[in-house]
Amino acid sequence: MSETHPLLAAIGVEIGPELLELALTHRSYAYENSGVKHNERLEFLGDSVLGQAVTVMLYREYPDLDEGELAKRRASLVSSVALAEVAHNIGLGAHLRLGRGEELTGGREKGSILADAVEAIIGATYLSAGPDAATELVLRLIEPLKAEPGRFGAAMDPKTSLQELTTRAGHGLPQYEVTDTGPDHDKHFTAVVRVGGDPVATGEGSSKKQAEMQAALAAWALLSSPTDGDGAPPAGG
Repeated sequence: MSETHPLLAAIGVEIGPELLELALTHRSYAYENSGVKHNERLEFLGDSVLGQAVTVMLYREYPDLDEGELAKRRASLVSSVALAEVAHNIGLGAHLRLGRGEELTGGREKGSILADAVEAIIGATYLSAGPDAATELVLRLIEPLKAEPGRFGAAMDPKTSLQELTTRAGHGLPQYEVTDTGPDHDKHFTAVVRVGGDPVATGEGSSKKQAEMQAALAAWALLSSPTDGDGAPPAGG
């Protein structure tokens, strides 16, 4: 990898080649290639940097919000759902180093893998370019998410938000169908959420709960959009 790596151009930071490669290496790749390290330590570091940057930003930009509302907004912006969206925005999935199993099961689109990689990139930025650059990166990455304040509550508790939306619209409670693939130690879950009997959205994750939450948030975003603001399932959905 070089300093002209397309991902670095997309996010506007400088990360050393070795650190960048490490940040993009999923544990599945490391397990299949003896001696290769994976990105989970960088993810641990990036999670801390992300939390601090978002906390300080919210404190400064929203002086009239109380502690509870600040905590709610922070939880939304650092959630795995939000980070997966960030990953999609910068095309992160295309650059991941994955094991064959993850490649075959669509690992480049899995929300949990993408969210973890975003945190690893933040951690790598901290080590390579310093704390100020890492903070600036975090704020740039989450800026598009701040423009949709209605998503704060939904990202915090998407299943409850979806339930409230569909109940108000007279469509009853959402129903979830969950399937899983992979070995017991590394299962991948896919959830389909139905409203009024019709499939509305799907979600994926490393646990049943995570998959259901991703499906619920996707359904909530679809049904609360201006074209589907009545909470009704999309025609033919």
